[in-house]
Amino acid sequence: EVQLVESGGDLVQPGGSLRLSCAASGLTMSTYDMSWVRQGPRKGLQRVSTIYRGGGSTYYADSVRGRFTISRDNAKNTLYLQMNSLKTEDTAVYYCATDPSGNRRGQGTQVTVSS
Repeated sequence: EVQLVESGGDLVQPGGSLRLSCAASGLTMSTYDMSWVRQGPRKGLQRVSTIYRGGGSTYYADSVRGRFTISRDNAKNTLYLQMNSLKTEDTAVYYCATDPSGNRRGQGTQVTVSS
């Protein structure tokens, strides 16, 4: 059974930083293009970032490029998202997923950016 467990969400002030983690079990993460997706209040799922298997090239949504960094530790089967310069519009539930659409994702972790 595939399990994706996100952690690291919190309440943070604008301009602050957070690091999200996603621990995977039941799959070998190195064989997947892994993504972070998010769902803000009254919004649909949005693809935030993807890290591709093999060479590790990455994709970022325009809204987060330059502020967020995706990485993976294949030995630990863990995915990360370093989020800097957070904005109120980054408030959302963040999920890791094995596909860019987020069809197979974990339970999510809440990130709230507010003063």
